Amino acid sequence: MPRAFPPVTANVDGTNGAPRSPPISASLLESVAGFSAGVVSCLAAHPLDLLKNRLQLNTATRSQLGDSFRILRNVVRDEGGVKALYRGLWPNLLGNSLGWGLYFLFYGNLKDALKRRKGQGEHLGSAEFFSASIVAGLSTGFCTNPIWVVKTRMLEKGANHPAAYKTMRAGLAHVYTTRGLKGLWAGFVPSSLGVLHGAVQFSIYENMKKRRGGQVGGQEKLSNWEYMYMSGGSKLLAGAITYPYQPIRARMQQYEAASRYSGLWDVLRKTYRNEGLLAFYKGVVPNTLRVIPTTVVTFLVYENTKIYLPRLFADDEHYAHDED
Repeated sequence: MPRAFPPVTANVDGTNGAPRSPPISASLLESVAGFSAGVVSCLAAHPLDLLKNRLQLNTATRSQLGDSFRILRNVVRDEGGVKALYRGLWPNLLGNSLGWGLYFLFYGNLKDALKRRKGQGEHLGSAEFFSASIVAGLSTGFCTNPIWVVKTRMLEKGANHPAAYKTMRAGLAHVYTTRGLKGLWAGFVPSSLGVLHGAVQFSIYENMKKRRGGQVGGQEKLSNWEYMYMSGGSKLLAGAITYPYQPIRARMQQYEAASRYSGLWDVLRKTYRNEGLLAFYKGVVPNTLRVIPTTVVTFLVYENTKIYLPRLFADDEHYAHDED
């Protein structure tokens, strides 16, 4: 398997031999890498996101075999053909790309700050990776929550529904007019609980990357295949642990949330009473089919962008890439 990245080389100035500085800042590099990863992953699997959303918001029946097929068939048949599967793509694209960009920006800066605090030559441990993930996740979730509220509502109803939002701007305006700022941040509490998902995932991923990098002589020698199984495996494990927060968040963000539920505990109580324990795992199959390949794509794009983007600004010269 060819290596994902070229060997790290010490680049020097042709005049005095001093190492040259990277052409762009680490923060900008993290942001662009994360943004690019979010765009690619979102375009790859939006229909599965729509399917997951419809399953999560189904409060009328318990989970049944064939639900996914029936929903996809009805969407295509009744809501405008195959293009209806991409209803809500814009807020999903914006939320994913902006979310990943902000997350990697916060996460990268926090790791750098922890490294400086720990001392030269010291490696970060699981506790530091976990803490950086928690703070980065909470910060990103707060910034992007209004986008997810509108996205949930756009995926909930087809474009031909009388109450459907025509644009993301119309959705934001309607939520603010009817529910105020509280409506724009609906579902933030379960989303905050879901930050544990990202923390678990990144803690597993970083430790796998560090351990494997030590086995092959450095993280710069890791192959694309190794990044694929590490990112996919960490996402699968984290998802199995934390998935139930997602249906709860979706129900708190839907159109009729204010009239159906009085708060988080009311959602939990009514969901369990009316649909049973499995209701908290509605949509888990399409979600797994969606997130594993998109996570693999996200991390491949992210890791490779961090390597190759600086070269676009380097006048065809190689710059050193400092990994953890």
